[in-house]
Amino acid sequence: MIEIKNISKSFDDNHVLKNISAKFLPGKANLIIGQSGSGKTVLTKCMVGLMPVDEGHVEFDGRDFLSMNFEEKKEIRQELGMLFQGGALFDSLTVQENVMFPLTIFSGKSNEEQLERANFCLNRVNLVNTNHLYPSEISGGMKKRVAIARAIAMNPKYLFCDEPNSGLDPKTSIVIDNLIKEITEEFNITTVVITHDMNSVMEIGDNIIFIYQGQKWWEGSNEEILRTDNQEINDFVYASNYMKRIKKEFSGK
Repeated sequence: MIEIKNISKSFDDNHVLKNISAKFLPGKANLIIGQSGSGKTVLTKCMVGLMPVDEGHVEFDGRDFLSMNFEEKKEIRQELGMLFQGGALFDSLTVQENVMFPLTIFSGKSNEEQLERANFCLNRVNLVNTNHLYPSEISGGMKKRVAIARAIAMNPKYLFCDEPNSGLDPKTSIVIDNLIKEITEEFNITTVVITHDMNSVMEIGDNIIFIYQGQKWWEGSNEEILRTDNQEINDFVYASNYMKRIKKEFSGK
């Protein structure tokens, strides 16, 4: 579990995060949603130590991350998996080499053990016989799956996903959503997903946190989001015709 307590962050006079507290549960898809500029990305950067906070605490299973020294933080970071918005694969490395990259740096495993783990991860994301292909030779959806394989290579306790469906067609987005959900439950990972994709919210949102003007404005499940009378989240969620149809269907039950 990840718990954040009273996180605040400002840039000069711009108060980006205002006293945010939340819990992100293991084995669950914990989604952070909100308008562009609401503070979602800043919050996750603070959580993983890429950005200092002005006030507050971040605890990984009770371990106060922000009070740790460099070596202690390094241990926590080895338990983190990161899925970046664009996939962030190394173009000059093969699929196999991309997945093995964190193992080479952090694991201390032999080359044979690294290869075995890489193959396991590639198989788990349904990518077989792709080891020696380069990112330029595979589709956008396959790149995201390679990035997921790399993110879980170190068998992380915590997985952070930044807009995992960005740039993907709807069908491929569903594949990625389902894969994230399956891996989260299968390995009991505490998964944190930043997303604007309402389909993701409705399909995999076990716990959803809505950030509005730097504050935690609402929290609940994907079913509860359909029942809320919170005006700001309704304005955000039902901006699309897709979600308006979902709301109408749900209200008719």
